Amino acid sequence: MGNKKTALVTGAGQGIGRGIVLELAKNRFDIAGMDIIYEPKNIKRGLFEVKEKVEELGAEFLSIQGDISSLDDHQKIINKTLDKFGKINLLVNNAGVAPKERLDILETTPESYDRLMAINARGPFFFTQAVANLMAKQVEKTPENKPAIVFISSISSYVSSPGRAEYCLSKAAVSMSSKIYADRLSEFGINVYEIRPGIIQTDMTAVVKEKYDKLIADGLVPQKRWGFPEDIGKAVVGLVNGNFDYSTGLVVDVSGGMNIQRL
Repeated sequence: MGNKKTALVTGAGQGIGRGIVLELAKNRFDIAGMDIIYEPKNIKRGLFEVKEKVEELGAEFLSIQGDISSLDDHQKIINKTLDKFGKINLLVNNAGVAPKERLDILETTPESYDRLMAINARGPFFFTQAVANLMAKQVEKTPENKPAIVFISSISSYVSSPGRAEYCLSKAAVSMSSKIYADRLSEFGINVYEIRPGIIQTDMTAVVKEKYDKLIADGLVPQKRWGFPEDIGKAVVGLVNGNFDYSTGLVVDVSGGMNIQRL
């Protein structure tokens, strides 16, 4: 185990989760990566491609299959991480999904609403509860230990998208979860942060790439480019490397300036 820290990252097999894992591996973290897709023979994409990349960087990676929306999976994920690494220094709540179909708010279905809230909001809320209780015990045993939790929400937590209202609502719930956990866990010295990605180039946004290409070209993003998973990964590292120890509850937009109100 050495003096490396251990990060548990949900949704680690692709997109933003992959970007976070690789940046953490470059910065002295071993990683337990959880994803619902688990294909040991697939080394071209998914958890086992990420595992290879992490090991090339000199870090350890544990692949764990799990469904964040299934509360029955939560303790299993935690136990596997502890069996391998003995501790959890950092939790990154990244797993999330978009609607299967973008529908106007006047047509949003209860099924889609329930699916997104279960995966994006309810699952991370209760998973964090379980991990936070473990971290509090870790702090009790080793007071110098300073664990942290990062929620990956979205600019959609405060930007209206009537064509995917249920996504916006789920991410607004993530934002409030981050705030409340930051408040409650401050007693234990466990810092909680929130990162709000903007338009990030992933499989999730691939279906609307043409639309966003045009919007970015027309000035929607002040920095005039797509964001990339590594942009989010670098933000995670920046928050948990000790530079923001006195900033629990901090919210960081990683959106190329989309948070700027412009006239």
